[in-house]
Amino acid sequence: MGRTLQNTMINLGLQNACDEAIYQLGLDMEELEEIEEDAGLGNGGLGRLAACFLDSMATLGLAAYGYGIRYEYGIFNQKIRDGWQVEEADDWLRHGNPWEKARPEYMLPVHFYGRVEHAAAGAKWVDTQVVLALPYDTPVPGYMNNTVNTMRLWSARAPNDFNLRDFNVGDYIQAVLDRNLAENISRVLYPNDNFFEGKELRLKQEYFVVAATLQDIIRRFKASKFGSTESVRTVFDSFPDQVAIQLNDTHPAMAIPELMRIFVDIEKLPWNKAWDITKRTFAYTNHTVLPEALERWPVDLVEKLLPRHLQIIYEINQRHLDHIASLFPNDVDRLRRMSLIEEGGTKRINMAHLCIVGSHAVNGVAKIHSEIVRTQVFKDFAALEPEKFQNKTNGITPRRWLLLCNPGLAELIAEKIGEDYVRDLSQLTKLHEFADDDLFIREVAKVKQENKVKFALYLEKEYKVKINPSSMFDVHVKRIHEYKRQLMNCLHIVTMYNRIRRDPAKLFVPRTVIIGGKAAPGYHMAKMIIKLINTVAQVVNNDPVVGSKLKVIFLENYRVSLAEKVIPATDLSEQISTAGTEASGTGNMKFMLNGALTIGTMDGANVEMAEEAGEENLFIFGMRVEDVTELDREGYNAQEYYDRLPELKQAIDQIKSGFFSPKEPDLFKDVVNMLFHHDRFKVFADYEAYVKCQEKVSELYLNSKAWTKMVIRNIAAAGKFSSDRTIKEYARDIWHVEPSDLKIPPPNEPRDAAEDKTLNGTAA
Repeated sequence: MGRTLQNTMINLGLQNACDEAIYQLGLDMEELEEIEEDAGLGNGGLGRLAACFLDSMATLGLAAYGYGIRYEYGIFNQKIRDGWQVEEADDWLRHGNPWEKARPEYMLPVHFYGRVEHAAAGAKWVDTQVVLALPYDTPVPGYMNNTVNTMRLWSARAPNDFNLRDFNVGDYIQAVLDRNLAENISRVLYPNDNFFEGKELRLKQEYFVVAATLQDIIRRFKASKFGSTESVRTVFDSFPDQVAIQLNDTHPAMAIPELMRIFVDIEKLPWNKAWDITKRTFAYTNHTVLPEALERWPVDLVEKLLPRHLQIIYEINQRHLDHIASLFPNDVDRLRRMSLIEEGGTKRINMAHLCIVGSHAVNGVAKIHSEIVRTQVFKDFAALEPEKFQNKTNGITPRRWLLLCNPGLAELIAEKIGEDYVRDLSQLTKLHEFADDDLFIREVAKVKQENKVKFALYLEKEYKVKINPSSMFDVHVKRIHEYKRQLMNCLHIVTMYNRIRRDPAKLFVPRTVIIGGKAAPGYHMAKMIIKLINTVAQVVNNDPVVGSKLKVIFLENYRVSLAEKVIPATDLSEQISTAGTEASGTGNMKFMLNGALTIGTMDGANVEMAEEAGEENLFIFGMRVEDVTELDREGYNAQEYYDRLPELKQAIDQIKSGFFSPKEPDLFKDVVNMLFHHDRFKVFADYEAYVKCQEKVSELYLNSKAWTKMVIRNIAAAGKFSSDRTIKEYARDIWHVEPSDLKIPPPNEPRDAAEDKTLNGTAA
């Protein structure tokens, strides 16, 4: 979520008033804003996407709730020591959180372990351990529409009789200390992005948020006028018409068997009716196609922790497979491929399969990704129910990612096309009229230059390096992962360095290369990549021959509040994942909206950015998905590129021989070995095209006017990538609700103020 103060002021239309009031008190608002901690309750794009979606849902007047876990410790703080990533706990609640309100009156029990008893009345889950879920509510204000939605985060609490209710005459002190075991559930965020770690505590977290949330939803449904109550039992027929639940990846997949358990075991609905309601309630968003990221929980673990849920999953699977067998008799391989249970070695539950079978809609997050989901990853399921599979291209909120972080540009745009674009970003197309307006071109360039100077001062303060603000700011910020290919950027840095040293007198377009992002603590290769970048930076930044032509900075502790500083100052946005691996990306959209040009592969939403702006207005290079597939078919041989490309060979030899790490010459042997022998993401295959494309970038940067014209064409084409557009599509195609543009009356006006005005012509 990042910080809340400035976003709240903007959405309430109070920023100027607050700035003025604080100034009159002899304080500086910006200084105050810097004191607030980021709420870092997610890992990368998936968590930030949810935050943008909450802003858009409130702005569109949808009655929507964001549910999650109130982690005591969010994503770790990253320190760089001697070039290595070191993790520190993110004690973000240390000074309290003024935005949250605990709601103990809505506290709910969540059950774990135990066993299942079968009786005539049905199944009973008994002898469980209970953990309480305490909700904390954070307001989510819409933009200037007097609407405030709720983000409800659950915190784990031990019941007061925890470890004391059993025949336990034993150790009272120890029993009280053991309360921590229950409360550990919401202690810390697992820091993996695009990687599955099948730990028991993680599964507990997933079920904890799901069980608390579903109870909350059902309580609200029963209390509403819609849940027409017969004396004894609620009628749930209207449930899917009143409730839509969107599963953000498979992490809350246990919601599907949990809702079935509530309907069948507790509410005593017949299975078929319960299943029909469940399917019509859930929809699933897939966020990755990387196999190592797909959740596959061991059956033994689920059986121990959630025995009734395992039985329900088996029953869902049995009926699912019976259906497929009836359509495709004797096709055992199809049954194996489509089963929710993976045999072979340890039996595992494929959570993506569970989500597909238990949902009425499945979507990817960019056109190319949804295509891969439909035709490759889940092709058997798509063949069965093609109408279930959709695309919903991701978006970003223009409130945080333009108004808040780049007020200079936002104001410049408003001067040209009015202020309405903030709620309807498609209006940015009106800027095309000004792409050749010399004054506007100069003003856009001036705003970028001011942002760069401001960020350069920040960098000089934090990193004690002198930055040339007229150099090209070449920025690569995102989680560190092999598929995102920070290594390829690093090889380009080494190549530029070698070119400068080979011919110091030759014209070189000066660059400041900024790379930032966190590596999962257990991801050895990602940590080596960080060390490599810092080691190369050390050499480059201190070589007198290079001087101010090339500077390399690794941005420490990349997070939302730092993104808000670096993105408006960026000239070149690096989006260079191997085609077919980045589901969408959203940083790419933020840079586009803030006047950076993109160098990127035809992957994720880059494809649609090129479609909107025209491919000639992005720097697109490298293999397409088809080329990657073809290269896999014939076999990728890294050596071949090394032998053929002298500059690649030189760069690799320098890294391998210890040119950058003379005290530890074989420090990077693992990295080099990976690049030659098991590089799934084919860095060498795109190296040549990447370097050539970067030459075109430098060439255009020399022509400031042509560069800025291209920037304007990009901003004018960025309208599609508002999360408002994304949410309207979810609302229309999946949730079946209507967004409302109505601004509800402010609280100081009576509710029927509008009618009063029409009746007697006066405002109440």
